[in-house]
Amino acid sequence: MLAWNQKSFLIVDDFSDFRSSVRSMLRELGVKEVDTADTGEQALKMCSQKRYDFILHDFNLGDGKKNGQQVLEDLMTDKLISHESVFVMVTAENSQAMVMSALEWEPDAYLTKPFNRASLAQRLEKIVQRKNLLKPILQALDRGKPAEVLAACVNLTKQDPRFAPLCLRYKADALRDLNQHEPLEAFLKSILADRPQPWAYAALGKLLFKRGRNAEAQAVYEDAIRAFNAMPVLFDGLADVLIASGDKKRAQKMLEEAVRLSPYAVRRQRLLGQLALENQDFDGASKAYRQAVAQGQFSRFKDPETNLGLAQALISRGGERGLDARTRVEINTTLSEVAKEHTNDAGLQVRARLMKATSVASSDPEMAAKLTEQAMARLEGMEQFLSADAALAVAAQLKQLGQESAGAGILKSCAEIYGDDPVVMQGIARQTDDPEILSAGKAAIDLNLQGIRSYRAGKLGEAQDLFRQALALQPKNISIALNMAQSLLHVGVQNLDTASLLECQNSLKMVGKMPDTDPRYDRYQKLRLRAFGE
Repeated sequence: MLAWNQKSFLIVDDFSDFRSSVRSMLRELGVKEVDTADTGEQALKMCSQKRYDFILHDFNLGDGKKNGQQVLEDLMTDKLISHESVFVMVTAENSQAMVMSALEWEPDAYLTKPFNRASLAQRLEKIVQRKNLLKPILQALDRGKPAEVLAACVNLTKQDPRFAPLCLRYKADALRDLNQHEPLEAFLKSILADRPQPWAYAALGKLLFKRGRNAEAQAVYEDAIRAFNAMPVLFDGLADVLIASGDKKRAQKMLEEAVRLSPYAVRRQRLLGQLALENQDFDGASKAYRQAVAQGQFSRFKDPETNLGLAQALISRGGERGLDARTRVEINTTLSEVAKEHTNDAGLQVRARLMKATSVASSDPEMAAKLTEQAMARLEGMEQFLSADAALAVAAQLKQLGQESAGAGILKSCAEIYGDDPVVMQGIARQTDDPEILSAGKAAIDLNLQGIRSYRAGKLGEAQDLFRQALALQPKNISIALNMAQSLLHVGVQNLDTASLLECQNSLKMVGKMPDTDPRYDRYQKLRLRAFGE
């Protein structure tokens, strides 16, 4: 029997009558500590100040507010909820779309209104019984110690083999976090051979894809979808593999199916919009991006790229026939939000102005020229690097707006910063055939590759000389600068002479202009911490 008088509860619902009703149920069970909130924002604040044993959270808290799914996203991502706590999603609706979207973040239970005290107590007691069995595993998860999770799984299974099925997913996740790829692959295959489960299929597909075994990953996902055709995560995984394989048309169809099953996922809608745009399905792109913008308003996954994508999709959909008044208003509203919310991001300010200029180029040439001029002035004063994708988009827009020289300058800078990435260079090649831009960094990239080989062979001095020569040719190249800094720091910052430390710091200062969305940003931060002691 659950010791109700020792448990704390948080009830989150926008209807005071419902909050009062559930509070009364809990009081009758003997619960003494019951807090309530009527918004997701209030719930997050309360959870940041206090740990609750149980959270009963309504899914739909009204228009213009965070919903239960978004609150659960925040609680889990920011680690404001313990793995031992119980999160129950409550709703008056039970549509597949809402249930599937809520379940993707895996609440402990999904409870449909109305319910009574007895059914609530029975449901919660069953969840707690399971969590009590798994307590050592859950506590290790809270500590962020995958090795301890693995050990707890082994010990629990030894104590009672009947617990083994409960431990399977925790063990798989621990092996993944410990980068034990081969044992994980064997473990997942043994699970699927015994009893196919969708999470095991998804984990195996993701592992094979991560290890570059795309054909095997695709086969796993296709088998999984045949067995479990209502699991959006499987369609997501297959879409990732298809994108990597260059089959973007089919990838779009997979994401469309995932969205049909679970439409309230901002990142999925955004990726679908991006894919549809690349596939020149401008209607599909507009629809997906529009959904992502709307759903992202109160989500931690809100992203200005979504607004820019929607504007681009709408402009592209207009084509030669131009834009009607309603579409121009939607574009203006979408871009104004970006400009208003990111006043200190010069890159976004530039892109929003160029996008708006493109949208009014035919209807208001004077306004388009003015916006283009403003964007170019901001570009000249920018200290931060544009991301590769942003640079390519800006170059294309400038060319479209008649500023070919400025566009070529952006492409040249992009090649200097990201020229070691063949995908970026392919993007540049689609916009220009200028050999000065396309081949300018070849010598630097060759020197960088030689430097990497020397570094791996333990020839530090030789590696540093090669990186130094490469940087002299392309001082803005992020990869080369990071390699230079890492090679200098290899001996430890305390062992560097003044000149070497200064050289290292200067290399990092240059690439400090990189966008924090760059996948190398974490590496930069770690090297900077070592070099500057910050």
